[in-house]
Amino acid sequence: GILWHIFENGWEDKEFIRQRVYGMDDVRKEVAKWTPDEVERVTGIPGAQLRRVAEKFAKEKPGTLVWCMGMTQHTVGTANVRAACILLLATGNVGAPGTGANIFRGHCNVQGATDLGVDNTTLPLYYGLDEGAWRHWARVWDVSYDYLRGRFGPPGADDAARKRMMEMPGITSTRYLDITMLPQDQLEQGQPNLRAMVVFGHGGNTVVRMPEAQKALDKLDLLVVADPHPTTFAVLHNRRENTYLLPICTQLECNGSRTASNRSLQWGEQIIKPIFESKTDYEALYRLAEKLGFAQEMFKNITVRGKEPEAESVLREINRGGWSTGYCGQSPERLKAHMRHQQHFDLVTLRAGPDAPEEVRGDYYGLPWPCWGKPEYRHPGTHQLYNTHLHVKDGGGTFRARFGVERNGETLLAEGSYSVGSQIQDGYPQFTYGVLKRLGWDADLTDEERATIERIGGNAPDNVSWATDLSGGIQRVALEHGCIPFGNGKARANAWNLPDPIPVHREPIYTPRPDLVAKYPTRDNFRAHRAPNIGHTVQKQAVERNIPRDFPLVFTSGRLVEYEGGGEETRSNKWLAELQQDMFVEINPADAAARNITDGAWVLVQGPEMPRDKFLRVKALVTERVGRGVVWMPFHFAGWFMQEDQRPKYPQGTDPIVLGESANTVTSYGFDPVTSMQETKCTLCQIRAA
Repeated sequence: GILWHIFENGWEDKEFIRQRVYGMDDVRKEVAKWTPDEVERVTGIPGAQLRRVAEKFAKEKPGTLVWCMGMTQHTVGTANVRAACILLLATGNVGAPGTGANIFRGHCNVQGATDLGVDNTTLPLYYGLDEGAWRHWARVWDVSYDYLRGRFGPPGADDAARKRMMEMPGITSTRYLDITMLPQDQLEQGQPNLRAMVVFGHGGNTVVRMPEAQKALDKLDLLVVADPHPTTFAVLHNRRENTYLLPICTQLECNGSRTASNRSLQWGEQIIKPIFESKTDYEALYRLAEKLGFAQEMFKNITVRGKEPEAESVLREINRGGWSTGYCGQSPERLKAHMRHQQHFDLVTLRAGPDAPEEVRGDYYGLPWPCWGKPEYRHPGTHQLYNTHLHVKDGGGTFRARFGVERNGETLLAEGSYSVGSQIQDGYPQFTYGVLKRLGWDADLTDEERATIERIGGNAPDNVSWATDLSGGIQRVALEHGCIPFGNGKARANAWNLPDPIPVHREPIYTPRPDLVAKYPTRDNFRAHRAPNIGHTVQKQAVERNIPRDFPLVFTSGRLVEYEGGGEETRSNKWLAELQQDMFVEINPADAAARNITDGAWVLVQGPEMPRDKFLRVKALVTERVGRGVVWMPFHFAGWFMQEDQRPKYPQGTDPIVLGESANTVTSYGFDPVTSMQETKCTLCQIRAA
């Protein structure tokens, strides 16, 4: 709707689009459908209001968009994010100070965890899962590719079956319950059901469909919960055996790097020694690998003291392999120097000035990735992604040329746009040894770098790329010539490899507007992350049953300032627990009056997939902060489950100070087709006085 006004009035940044964006004309065709009248019919937002927003955003530079989970946790989460990025591209609000898409993560090192393995579709640092990615990390880890392949598949499986499994995306935390309970013939390639889970640092009340989750946890053969406090996973089930709670240290009890939302790294020092019998993540994983028989291979190049891997050694291994995202330049020594000299970094530019000690001078605080080359190359980090106004050795960059050089006769490389000081003054592909040869720049490689490249490449050394060259030579040479290793391409407004190449609107599975489903249905049923996604079937049934008649309120959820995540740590802290002692639901005064609900009274909440005789019992907060027809709940509570007190299930002395019903007991079916992200932000419910 915003883009309709921008294109209609010619407010887009035409030169930026021409030089640096592919497929914007395809976007225009979809945007043309979203006239002010249609936008108001679907969203309720008046056209005049949206026009004011569009004009302000297009004309007042710089502009940025900031979001958290409200944009992503939908069946159209990927489309939402892409639409936001397209709006930024259309207005030229990318690649300069004050611009860009700024997505805030919710906990210390969530970004770092995603970078290094929590993303179930890739090996560390976004290398993917194909054979080339496995062979790269096999070289980093100093184990053979055949050894890694042999870890997959059942006994007796042939190499092809093992390869197929090792290259298959893993199971998301949103779909474990379906992988546990569905018949095998509904799972990808008839894989066996999930039978055991080891859960590190994850609150079970942050996942949708908790009544189904309880059934899945009951079915597991083994459940291990590793956390500083017993989480919802520890008590939601009705298990009597094969359930273990492992006390794990907090971040304050261990050393190591942490990566923030802006991709900056900080070195965290151990503040206190681990209390009670708790262990660090490092030690727990080492002990697990030891029991499973592969600790020697897994920690071959990591120093282990007793049974605890050394944090500095872990980061150095990340640096050895992290060329693809520029996670290669942030050594422990450089990060520790930043911590020692924090006072020398500017609070706005994040850069250490000319008066700073030499070991940090010119660096951006935390060496935000990409931080190219080996640590001794002293790249300063990249404070602003895609910024062509700086030299690449100074933190500048371009859009990545990831998808080739042309498509359907159109170039995918930038046209007439390049970073300051680039010796290639136009678009260019990703750098390989072969590209260096064609440019004549291979002469700049050292003998040692060339030998490493040729050893990696074997019979095809020209194919060794900036992301797999363990010598760092290809990156170094590209940077010295003013070029970024990953090429200079166009951002894709048309992402042809996604289910919806151009973002389109699709109604939620449980929409309050069933009249819109015929025109804007969710995607057809499909399979992703090893599980079937039957959202289309569920939506069709919801419309046929006229779910909004019985569940007329739109339900959404979010965060409180005083609590975090699943809430186990914060609800166990007496100072924070005092601030919010009851789980509650925000409800508009008109909706409350219609239900004879008063502020502070107990109410019963029910979602469309909950058992018909089950409800959540929570306090009502009557407020105009939510509109009529909408209710809101925080998702940090647990310990009550559909009015059942679960406090007796906690080991003695470990129960949180504050318990409450979990918002995700109400949430319902719905997953993004690309990420399998859950639909936490939009379902339907009914509320009545208790």
